[in-house]
Amino acid sequence: MSPPDESGSSIPNDYEIAQSVEKRHIADVVEPFGLDREDLELQGEYKAKVKLDAIERATAEKEDDGKLVLVTGMTPTPLGEGKTVTTVGLGQAFNHIDKDALIAIREPSLGPVFGVKGGAAGGGWSQVLPMEDINLHFTGDLHALTSAHNLVSTMLDNHIKQGNELDIAVNWVNWPRAIDMNDRVLRETVVGLGGDVTGIPREDGFILTAASEMMAVLCLADSLQDLKERVSRIIVAYDEDGEPVTADDIDATGPVTILLRDALKPNVVQTIEGTPAFVHGGPFANIAHGTNSLMADELASSLSEYLVTEAGFGSDLGAEKFMNIVCRFGEMEPDAVTLVASVRALKYHGQEMWPPDLDELEAEDVGMVRRGLANLDKHVRNLQKFGVPVVVAVNRFPGDTDAEVQAVIDHCKDLGIRAAESNVFSDGGEGGVELAEQVVDAAETPSDFTPLYDLDVPIKQKIETIATEIYGADGVEYHGSAEDDIERLTDHGFDDVPICMSKTFHSLSDDPSKKGAPDDWTLEVTEVYPSAGAGFLVALTGDVLTLPGLPSEPAAANMDIDADGTISGLF
Repeated sequence: MSPPDESGSSIPNDYEIAQSVEKRHIADVVEPFGLDREDLELQGEYKAKVKLDAIERATAEKEDDGKLVLVTGMTPTPLGEGKTVTTVGLGQAFNHIDKDALIAIREPSLGPVFGVKGGAAGGGWSQVLPMEDINLHFTGDLHALTSAHNLVSTMLDNHIKQGNELDIAVNWVNWPRAIDMNDRVLRETVVGLGGDVTGIPREDGFILTAASEMMAVLCLADSLQDLKERVSRIIVAYDEDGEPVTADDIDATGPVTILLRDALKPNVVQTIEGTPAFVHGGPFANIAHGTNSLMADELASSLSEYLVTEAGFGSDLGAEKFMNIVCRFGEMEPDAVTLVASVRALKYHGQEMWPPDLDELEAEDVGMVRRGLANLDKHVRNLQKFGVPVVVAVNRFPGDTDAEVQAVIDHCKDLGIRAAESNVFSDGGEGGVELAEQVVDAAETPSDFTPLYDLDVPIKQKIETIATEIYGADGVEYHGSAEDDIERLTDHGFDDVPICMSKTFHSLSDDPSKKGAPDDWTLEVTEVYPSAGAGFLVALTGDVLTLPGLPSEPAAANMDIDADGTISGLF
């Protein structure tokens, strides 16, 4: 089914659009790209997992990978600015200009689905289908990850209960439990209150599954063996002498890998226009590295001329980590970056009040748009530091005026930056043709991709490089255990790995109240800890929550299902 023409009729909601589209069997969708039905583990007619041996064959057969286009964004409003919509729409638009393209995005977490942001399957006429399956249980990957994570917790506490042969320091257990739901009361808990019967009492807590190192491990593994090796080196606690205790030390490697065996296989579905889309993995970009699985990227890149993939939140988080972490592990380089902006977000950063009034963003105000351009400009400059061409996509919302959109386009032209209005939400791939042409032009331009820092420089230098070069901080202050953490991690040989910053996504700074492009401030790091299985160090800044809570009016409260199975309120 095609998008409506310019008849003036209102666009139905996402679910209604998704239900109106006649989907093709997933085997027919992927067949033109070189995957046969035998390469798939079908999960119904419209979704499948790709077998590991098919991935190995496909990646071995292709001599040259396709062009890699990364979609990222300016600092978003709490409502999001449409990165996934743009990613899906751009993938569809490539096919309108006779370029074979595949899409790779993250799987939604049930926490945001039922919380503030809703689902993560795109929207309007640029969605991945079946959207209700993708936004809910999908193929069970998130459940498998939750079970695998909690199996480690269970075996760890059991080891302590059954004699503690490894001499684990009970107060130095740093492997929490996980849940795929925004249940704030579980952030801080006490376990083992039954003493000899239940276990040793200690403080514990839960994190969102998407925030678990297990998610990062799954998304960075390139084979089953690599997954097993990464699981084995996850640090779950320290002993009384301060030495790391790993998942392998408590005999959790084998059973955890068994639970993740099927979750490792990338999921493939289709867009509204029939473009294959790999939806696999879902690490958060404000806590972990924020991109879909490396295996999905490698497979899609080997099967098509263009791969369009996405990094979460603003470019200060997702894109920075994609360049400095994912590209290193995947031995790949982006050929172009699409930076998603919106009139709404520019007004958000152009308001001269705190907290920003979201209702005020509805009225036309070109001056407010121009005041917010400082945030967009900073993201552009940051991306240019990696040596990759940038294209700004102005994701148009229904209330945006021509004058507001044109102000952004003209500004980018004055800076010599490629830019295009994107109407993929309302018009599908056809609404992104100009954007796709700009991206092709950028991707064909010679580039000189270079990560921001060398791995062999000290931990503090890597942190300070990200803080000053990307966030715009004057420097870094270390509080809490951070100084001791860095000294201990250096002694343990973790000083030659990338840094994964844990920072608010509401601001370029570590203070969510600072909008635009803040200056004259200092980044505060409170803790640094290893994600040894993932292969990076995490530096905590500010008050980033690893288990969000539901808002006063959660999205879940407006969801329902009829007797015939029709869902309402899911977006």
